Amino acid sequence: MAGISDILKRNQLSITDSRKKILDYFLQSDGALAHADIEKMSGDKFDRVTIYRTLQTFVEKGIIHTIPTSDNSVKYALCKDECVAGHHHDDHIHFLCDDCGTTYCLESNVPPVQLPIGFSASRTDVVVSGKCGKCSN
Repeated sequence: MAGISDILKRNQLSITDSRKKILDYFLQSDGALAHADIEKMSGDKFDRVTIYRTLQTFVEKGIIHTIPTSDNSVKYALCKDECVAGHHHDDHIHFLCDDCGTTYCLESNVPPVQLPIGFSASRTDVVVSGKCGKCSN
């Protein structure tokens, strides 16, 4: 995977401490992260607004994608390399562990859905829940 500075440059973003650190959190994470997770990891380094703006910028640039949760909040995970600004290609299934709460991006693509005539999909979210490999053992 490309380095942090390379990812920011490729997406025409200035390289700031907050962007570098928040992107590093995603690169080091096994699963998806919520805004609160990033706040906890960063301690007093960045305020809530800086984190929120950074996440929104990363979503807009195709660096991370959103994952809806059962409590109507959002988690974020790194995008695949095919994602670009304004055009995400993350039609994959997400897995939510009922025990540890970790959300994983799976390699499986969302199966095609037959929509009625006249309907058009802009996004499909599939979340499977159960026990992850760590919690099953």
